[in-house]
Amino acid sequence: MSKELMDALDLLEKEKNISKDSLFDAIENSLVTACKNNFGKAENIRVEVDRENCDFKCYAEKTVVETADDVMDPMLEISLDDAKKISKKSKVDDIVNVPLNSKEFGRIATQNAKNVILQKIREEERGAIYNEYYKKEHDIVTGVIQRYVGKNISINLGRADAILNENEQVESEAKSGFYKPTSRIRLYVLEVKNGSKGPRILVSRTHPDLVKRLFEQEVAEIQDGTVEIKSIAREAGSRTKIAVFSNNPNVDAVGACVGVNGARVNLIVDELNGEKIDVINWDENPGNLIQNALSPAKIVAVFADPDEKSAKVVVPDYQLSLAIGKEGQNARLAARLTGYKIDIKSETQAKDAPGFRMEDYLDDEDDYEEDEFEEAAIEEVDEVEAEDADAETEFEEAEELEEAEDAEIEVEEDTDAEE
Repeated sequence: MSKELMDALDLLEKEKNISKDSLFDAIENSLVTACKNNFGKAENIRVEVDRENCDFKCYAEKTVVETADDVMDPMLEISLDDAKKISKKSKVDDIVNVPLNSKEFGRIATQNAKNVILQKIREEERGAIYNEYYKKEHDIVTGVIQRYVGKNISINLGRADAILNENEQVESEAKSGFYKPTSRIRLYVLEVKNGSKGPRILVSRTHPDLVKRLFEQEVAEIQDGTVEIKSIAREAGSRTKIAVFSNNPNVDAVGACVGVNGARVNLIVDELNGEKIDVINWDENPGNLIQNALSPAKIVAVFADPDEKSAKVVVPDYQLSLAIGKEGQNARLAARLTGYKIDIKSETQAKDAPGFRMEDYLDDEDDYEEDEFEEAAIEEVDEVEAEDADAETEFEEAEELEEAEDAEIEVEEDTDAEE
């Protein structure tokens, strides 16, 4: 019986992740409860369990009195003659451990002992699950979609279920039927609470740190600390901007995150159901950082005020819509990424503004100069005009050739008429 009990405890420890010491404590408490139910609710009952071979002993601590007539409470006192049957060295006022026969437990006492053990196992199991997932708080987990609970979704994480609330679901994914039962999905653990019925786990698909954790898992340079993720801004389901910095001058931070032919970033894009990701270089200079954050738009000049956390940006006229982005998304994400309030103007708008001076906007380290954009625009116009001129010349040559052919035909007709 002892071997069977030990095997059962080993199995529970392995499957439920419950320590064997906790199970032994549960057994001891259950036996104490059974003894009290069977022999009376005395506080002098003790139980010892041998944790090597699972043998146990139940006994009551009783005070030795002179004679049997002096015994006022049989559960608390024992006569000297009876005490000497247990230990010959017993004396009056000594404490003697009197064995209790557990086989005498009634059905109710046995059932109560069983319930105590089961309750302890359930509590320990809930505690083990809570501790397991509490360690994963603010990290990503993989789960299987089970069912919809109203507009929320129940996700099975293995040993526990999580809830994906409606406001933590990506709207485009919900509309496209991405959340299908039995589908595997990766989620960000927002919070783990310990409830009476087990841990309550809240997860998210919209949190910016979901993208951050995915990069940390996919990019080895981030794992070893060579590359750091400095900032991230996300509009879930649409676009994410992430700023990275390399602690090693020989390692390209953006290249490490993108991977060969975009292999690394494409894996993350697929995991996010096609969400676009812009990876940019972090720069301590606010002007350079804002310039990077507004990519792919080209910037003429940036004036950043670190105290006010605001910046004024000038872009070429033909780049204004690209800098702002669809419905202002590019500018909005750049502002979140940098922490600056960004005011974007085209060159024409800036020049028309009162008190405008280009030198106030230009940075000494700025790689982009107004003249460069003007030259680029002039070159572009010259190319278009040259193409138009070539086309016009070809058209004129074609007309001349056609006129010559018509003239030749007329001469031939006149010659035939004279003959």
